[in-house]
Amino acid sequence: MNLLVGWRGVKAARYSRAMDQPPPVSVAAGLNEHPDRRTLNAEIHARPYLPITAPARICQLAYLGGDALVEIDAIGTLCRHFGVTPPADGSGFFTADMGPFQFRWERHTEFSTYRYTQIGPIDHPFRPLAIEAAPMELLAAAPGRLIAAVALAIKPAPDAWAPGKPSLTVEGADRYFAPGATAGIEASGGEAEVYGDFFIDGQGFTRFLVYDRGMRPRQAGRLAQRLVEIETYRAVAMLGFPPARAAGGEVTQFDRRLAQITARMSYEGDVEEDRALLDGLVGLAADVERISAETIFRFGATRAYHALVKRRLEELREERLPGYQPFTEFLSRRLDPAAATCDSAAARLESLSVRVSRASQLLRTRVDMKLERQNRDLLQSMNRRARLQLRLQETVEGLSIAAIGYYIVSLIGYIAKGAKPLGWPFASDMTTAAAAPVVLLAIWFAVRRMRKRLTRDGAKEDALDP
Repeated sequence: MNLLVGWRGVKAARYSRAMDQPPPVSVAAGLNEHPDRRTLNAEIHARPYLPITAPARICQLAYLGGDALVEIDAIGTLCRHFGVTPPADGSGFFTADMGPFQFRWERHTEFSTYRYTQIGPIDHPFRPLAIEAAPMELLAAAPGRLIAAVALAIKPAPDAWAPGKPSLTVEGADRYFAPGATAGIEASGGEAEVYGDFFIDGQGFTRFLVYDRGMRPRQAGRLAQRLVEIETYRAVAMLGFPPARAAGGEVTQFDRRLAQITARMSYEGDVEEDRALLDGLVGLAADVERISAETIFRFGATRAYHALVKRRLEELREERLPGYQPFTEFLSRRLDPAAATCDSAAARLESLSVRVSRASQLLRTRVDMKLERQNRDLLQSMNRRARLQLRLQETVEGLSIAAIGYYIVSLIGYIAKGAKPLGWPFASDMTTAAAAPVVLLAIWFAVRRMRKRLTRDGAKEDALDP
């Protein structure tokens, strides 16, 4: 039977008996209800804590990068093996009683968890494991890469237990955990003792041992959920540590490259040298953005998972056990520096990106100023050439007027000589001398008018040119 469906049915029946009337007709359904309202409300009640009664064994596996459809197919194979109805397509949570064990599957943003729970007498807390009740070939079919594996055992507290005294001696802890490395706390307001070393044992699991001092079943379920989440979130949070160390070395190299470029920027060079420096800065900026793109998600995820580990540790309400190091102190000394390394690498990348951008802007400004000076000098040279051309043009115009006038006056002289036999009253020399100033003046006036018209037409074209 699907445990989640059964649990919800029991709650609904209790609600109906308490109200002693049939469920009322929904008034809100007839109103303008937001389409996501009920989905968002159901999310609050998703993934409930399942009740656990001591003694119990729990194994949880967390896989990274599994495909949702492949996961549902693998779970369906497991369900059919034990005669259980498989989950529906598109599910993100599933729980069922497989007979030899209770099964629970949850899909998170970047990993999925598979939990196997056995309720019953315990001789050794970690032998056999709850997961061994499932066929190994079905376990191997789970998609993704294993990132966390937790073995948790819950036992009743010994009869000789006394308040303030650990149920497990330090010497006894060495039977289950790495010698001298066991951390232990009182949790759930003193209702439980929890021991663990956060090492991976020979079977590939991280172990937790819980002594039940009188927890209610749902209280034990919450405690088990928090413990496996602490180990899972801790493992996923540590994924940011290797890229943070690798990025730290590359950022150091980028810092040196930027220092070399900025040192060369302090010396005045020509435009080509500045362009070469600018190309170097562009390449450096591309390398920085590449590293940032590769690590920004991982560093952000590390920050989020680290915060979740801290929250789950606070929810344990731990108290110190004599002779044992508390979980918060143990993890803070090891997990916090790793998270700080990721934050430092992210901050260094951000700072380097800002400094590269600032250096690029300064260099571009210097190149632009040099180009403006070059353009100014070029315009001044062009102005000087234009003035020289204008003077030369005026000189040529004067010579042109004289040459044209000479030819016209000569033509008038020839005409006057030919017209003399026909009755022209004036001598050809006098006619030529009289015509010379008139012709020169007329030519000068015509050339001037033509130049003014060309200047006016050019100004109109410049005004119309966008």
